[in-house]
Amino acid sequence: MMEQPRIKLPKQARKGEIIQVKTLISHRMENGLRKNRDGSVIPRKIINNFACEFNGKPVISCDLDTAIAENPYFQFAARIEGSGTFRFTWRDDDDNTISADENIVVIP
Repeated sequence: MMEQPRIKLPKQARKGEIIQVKTLISHRMENGLRKNRDGSVIPRKIINNFACEFNGKPVISCDLDTAIAENPYFQFAARIEGSGTFRFTWRDDDDNTISADENIVVIP
């Protein structure tokens, strides 16, 4: 089960500024390669997709596979041309989805 993510980005930026965006989400991962006590394979359950949009336009999107770490952390840069809202979305193998929004304001 995914918990509410942690997101860090500035609340304000100048037009054209490149900012750093950091996200962390808690999620217990199973890579589908481990076995339980009776020898049965524990089904894979990972976050398989992360996406970020700014004002509805894609910023970054990636598909993830079994090598992804538990509690994945993403850091990336984004150029800010105007005020708006970042929307972050994580999806796991059970098709559970969690989204979070963060606003940023362009200052003169």
